Amino acid sequence: MRRFDSPLIEIRQARRVYNSDRAPVYALNGVSFEIHEGSFVSVVGKSGSGKSTLLNLIGGMDKPTSGEIIVGGKVVSKMTSKQLALYRREAVGMIFQSFNLIPNMSALDNVALPLFFAGVSEKVRLERASELLRLVGLSHRATHRPTELSGGEQQRVAIARALVANPLFILADEPTGNLDTRTTEEIVALLQRLHQQGKTIVMITHDLSLAERLSTRIITLKDGVVVSDEEREPQPHGAP
Repeated sequence: MRRFDSPLIEIRQARRVYNSDRAPVYALNGVSFEIHEGSFVSVVGKSGSGKSTLLNLIGGMDKPTSGEIIVGGKVVSKMTSKQLALYRREAVGMIFQSFNLIPNMSALDNVALPLFFAGVSEKVRLERASELLRLVGLSHRATHRPTELSGGEQQRVAIARALVANPLFILADEPTGNLDTRTTEEIVALLQRLHQQGKTIVMITHDLSLAERLSTRIITLKDGVVVSDEEREPQPHGAP
């Protein structure tokens, strides 16, 4: 695993302003914090707090109006479109609430897809995808398409896909938002295991109880600013 003496992710006075007919809207207004390798950070807050905007900035899907986003010592907020595409492919492992799997591809091919765009040979990418499906307990479902999988199985495929390129960190957007209670527990256990293995995870969620179960740190946003930043011990697996 790559190691960094400085913080893995640095948010420096990030502002994201959207113009409107009446007045500028500050989705983020001077947000600053650091994330160190191996941590599990949850960003929580109600709708409109700035969570999604922050996710887009860290994930390289958008740029701040002012301030900087620095990941692995590189200033993401100053990257070109080509550099951002490479950053998203190599540094960020994205987990989406809606899974975002390709419906006409098997679970194996969905997991392997990022490596195809990275120019990895078919043999190597399928071996790596198979390894990740084993990790998430879905080797027996490798040839199944998303419509043949349960919601929990689809999210486990999505997590395997997020890991396949060995990213610097995992960015999870409401990873249990579309799941029932039982399958939520499966994903919680998997995320806990990944963190215990040393993965850096940044989770965006409105669910404070989920954040409290999983996180080593909870950052709360309100109206585009950080209102609390709490270091903590995550609850062990199986705790109420």
